Amino acid sequence: MSDNIHDPSRAAVSSVLDGHAVVDAVPLGTTLRFFDGTPRPPERFRRKLSAWKNRNDTGRLVEKSAACTLGDRPFPATFTLHLGNYGSNGTIVMVVNRGFQATTDLRFEILERPAPGMVRVLSRRGGRVELHRLASDMAEAEAWMAKNRYCDPIAEIVGEDEAVTLGRAA
Repeated sequence: MSDNIHDPSRAAVSSVLDGHAVVDAVPLGTTLRFFDGTPRPPERFRRKLSAWKNRNDTGRLVEKSAACTLGDRPFPATFTLHLGNYGSNGTIVMVVNRGFQATTDLRFEILERPAPGMVRVLSRRGGRVELHRLASDMAEAEAWMAKNRYCDPIAEIVGEDEAVTLGRAA
């Protein structure tokens, strides 16, 4: 039996969250696993496996937006996970992101949080906060911002006190 069973930081990492908890409490830059609770099909069932992988994957939280109302229609809060980049020879050809509504039926688990001292390169527009880069330090973030031009980038240092409070577990 492990000695880390009663460690609160270990318990928080293994907690299962719903979409509302991700929007409310999980900081940008966190790596999340999303899943639907169904067992993985055998490799020989290619179509079923492909459909299962569409609902069971991992990604880095890169964007959150608050709930809003357009006219008389309410829209739930949303968030976006970065699933991967594809390309060759250092050139990114395709960026794969996946958006979720806070009301999604999928569940989420925190795999890795940004370490204190890391630097987020963000932009804020119209109630949306988007993560463009998670750098190991301020020098790397500044070098990246000089090379990649975004409108009004913000460098934000990840703090020691940035703990995930799990208000709405699934």
